[in-house]
Parts: sequence; structure tokens; C-alpha cells
Amino acid sequence: MKTVNTCFKITYTPDQYEKAREYVEDMKRHPERVYWMGNRGKSDEELILSHIANRILSGFYNQYNPWMVQNHIISMTNRPFSNNN
Repeated sequence: MKTVNTCFKITYTPDQYEKAREYVEDMKRHPERVYWMGNRGKSDEELILSHIANRILSGFYNQYNPWMVQNHIISMTNRPFSNNN
């Protein structure tokens, strides 16, 4: 299977940021949840921004919405993955 590095540039609203911050705070009250696999040791800001990106990209993938793409995904770049990256 081939692998590619993809980078998205997205925008988000203050409301999206606040909802993501609340989500991260809620997850802190549940340290045994699967959420923490791969997320331990990340700063709150990393967790918040990751949550925003995940919501935007998974929403696009699961329910194609041209308005969302136009307003949140600014650009995308791809390059083949190599172990030297």
C-alpha cells in the first residue's frame, strides 16, 4: 500500500474553537478513554486544533458539503511519503 503526506490549511470560527476547547476539557475528566491513545503529552492547544481539524475533515469526508469546503478548507498539498521526510 502506498502512503502520502497530505497537509490541509483550514480556517475555523471562534465558536468551533470554543466547542473544541470544551471537548478537550471534558476528555480530561475521562483519562481512560480511547481518545487519549496517541494524544497523551500533547498541549491543550494541540488537542483543540487537532479536534477542529478532525471535525472539519471528517465532516467533509462523511457528508460532502461544498459550502464547508469553500469556507474552511483553504488549500491542500500532497507529496509521496518516504522514510526520509
